[in-house]
Amino acid sequence: MTAVSQQPISTTFHSARVARIVALAFLIANVVIIHAMFFLAGSPAYNLLGSIGRLLGLYLALVMAVQLLLIARLPLLDRGFGMDHLTVWHRWTGFAVFWLAVLHPVVVLLGFATYSNISFLRETVILSQQLPVLLGMIAVALIVVVVAFSVQAARKRLPYEVWHTVHLLLYAVILLAVIHQVYNGTTFTSNALTQVYWWGLWAFAIGALLTGRLFLPLVRNARHRLRVAAVVPEPDNAVSVHITGRNLHLLPARAGQFFLWRFPGHNPWWQVNPFSLSAAPDGRSLRLTAKGVGTTSSGLRELRAGTRVFAEGPYGALTASQRVREATLLIAGGIGITPIRALLEDPDLTDMVILYRVRDAANAVLGGELHNLAQARGARLHLLSGRTGPDNNPFAPANLAALVPDITERDVYICGPPPLTVAVLDALRQLGVPKRQVHAELFRLAGG
Repeated sequence: MTAVSQQPISTTFHSARVARIVALAFLIANVVIIHAMFFLAGSPAYNLLGSIGRLLGLYLALVMAVQLLLIARLPLLDRGFGMDHLTVWHRWTGFAVFWLAVLHPVVVLLGFATYSNISFLRETVILSQQLPVLLGMIAVALIVVVVAFSVQAARKRLPYEVWHTVHLLLYAVILLAVIHQVYNGTTFTSNALTQVYWWGLWAFAIGALLTGRLFLPLVRNARHRLRVAAVVPEPDNAVSVHITGRNLHLLPARAGQFFLWRFPGHNPWWQVNPFSLSAAPDGRSLRLTAKGVGTTSSGLRELRAGTRVFAEGPYGALTASQRVREATLLIAGGIGITPIRALLEDPDLTDMVILYRVRDAANAVLGGELHNLAQARGARLHLLSGRTGPDNNPFAPANLAALVPDITERDVYICGPPPLTVAVLDALRQLGVPKRQVHAELFRLAGG
């Protein structure tokens, strides 16, 4: 038997751990700095409310900068946390921006109104006559509009294009906020050191956003010039698209990751889908496999060889770099098999068990490839067919433990429809599988 070369866990896990340490150190350092700036600047002359309002403003500036970093899709953060976690944090950070953007001006205006012994409304009218203050108020109003369109009840009723267009208002908010801070952020501009910090923070955040969302995708696509090589129908209304390009060995993609795919001339530019690589990248070609359930994925069948491809990525932390154990369990449902099938080729994963939930084993997407790869890698493959019900629920805790008795000793990789993923995650919690051994992909996109 030929031994499969395996990279030590300490090495593959190193990049993810470094990313987490760097992110945490950055956050702690900036919190310490803004508190030091606040105390060194001293209290404003008028009252305590003014001090509280100013501190809230410092928090707001920092949280807005962090929000830009969360949506920048930086490879360092993506490797360390994964896009799913970044998207959750993006959402909660958005709510933090909302409340700080509301509380900061309210508390400041209350402080001025109390000091001047006039009504809150009167003080608001007076200060709004100052252009920097007015710009700040407009920024707050725009934040309220974006949050109103982003709450779950409204989001479900809106077309993606409308929601995304409204979300773009946040870039105007950033511009207005920076202008407001230039003229009214006395703590940031009190001396040369605070000015260097303030401009450095915003330059870093905006530079990261432009690099991750604009510069890096443009450079990679210009370098690799991706094109469709072949389109292959798959079972269960799925299709595989084989893509070639130049110098693909320089593309830092790993098995388990996904790209945001665009096909200029075939679909409108704003139509983009996160499709996983369904085969481990080999430096010569890429392959995505999708099921025809939407406009973009259904249209993949009509692609012609030679069609230009624009890909943004790779993204996702569903990779072998996250593993902490020697043994691995791969769980997939439906078209979620694509990153799992790619992971099956990764030499860093060993002692593998694959659980593939399908309605019909005979028509399982990539089923033949899975059988061949499992045999070649010495892995155990279980095709779990049929409709889920009281008498057919392989992911109930007892059934899952029966299929994989040593499940608590394995890294578990999961990709499938949200109900399946939620059910598996719940079963793993009940079985006592440590959270650090559980890796799931839901294709949520920060700033998407």
